[in-house]
Amino acid sequence: MLQSLASNSCVRLIQSHKSTWYFASLVLGYILYLIFGAVVFSSVELPYEDQLRQELRAIKKQFLQDNECLSEERLERFLKKALEASNYGVSILNNASANWNWDFTSALFFASTVLSTTGYGHTAPLSDGGKAFCIIYSVIGIPFTLLFLTAVVQRIMVYSTRRPVMYFHQQWGIAKPLVAIVHASLLAMLAVSCFFLIPAAIFSALEDNWNFLESFYFCFISLSTIGLGDYVPGESVNQRFRELYKVAITVYLILGLIVMLVVLETFCELQQLKQLRKMFYLKKEKPQDRLAILEHDHLSFTTVSKRASGQHEDKIQPFVGVPTLCDYF
Repeated sequence: MLQSLASNSCVRLIQSHKSTWYFASLVLGYILYLIFGAVVFSSVELPYEDQLRQELRAIKKQFLQDNECLSEERLERFLKKALEASNYGVSILNNASANWNWDFTSALFFASTVLSTTGYGHTAPLSDGGKAFCIIYSVIGIPFTLLFLTAVVQRIMVYSTRRPVMYFHQQWGIAKPLVAIVHASLLAMLAVSCFFLIPAAIFSALEDNWNFLESFYFCFISLSTIGLGDYVPGESVNQRFRELYKVAITVYLILGLIVMLVVLETFCELQQLKQLRKMFYLKKEKPQDRLAILEHDHLSFTTVSKRASGQHEDKIQPFVGVPTLCDYF
């Protein structure tokens, strides 16, 4: 008997806090997913890192043997200076070329990566004034970019998603959830084709050292605003029409980010995903609960009113019981 009561109470406790248990499972799943990614990345990339370290040590050792007049300390200072310059986008390998990191088109490309929070990191401000301006520019520009993207996406959604879904739902009589999920799938495939597959083919043709996988990798890393910066187009030594190329990439990034937001918003409006999200949200106060509260307040008010009216009648009762002239006839 006690076990059945305990089990029933546990079931009621779980049912009453269902969203909390769902949220706890979501947090646990996210942590496990992070750990899973760390394990896979470490197991895949660590052997390559170790191999690269050994190759660099061997090259350094051979270089010192071939140049006995050069001490290891001087070589270390030179390499340290070269690596520090490389972190700011200045390479000793192609400084003799006409490529500059802070001409107008390169600065425009840098500004777009800052405001879109992509941040490749291949170029960074060198001066203190540039660093300070980057902070102020980002503080104002990032919310401004979010406002701009929200307004643009809201207007595009009317013509790209809501009206087509309503048209097929009303004119063809197809269920709205089915139309919405088919439309979202077609829109996602169109976005992948136009902003991932086709640009990846173009980048693999324009960039000398990129294959299709590396080009597709750049497109995904850029449009997802991850921006690792290991692949940046237009940075080769003999890049033709570099200024025009940089402007075209800037336009591609802005348009691609808008399209990605439209696709995400389209999927977020699916009824299935809305129901999935509600599983992890705190539940709002139910209408029955509000009705019960109102009824309780109404009963309380009625009781108080009756008591007040009863007290009032008790007070006037002696005056009501006074005989009148009509009582004697």
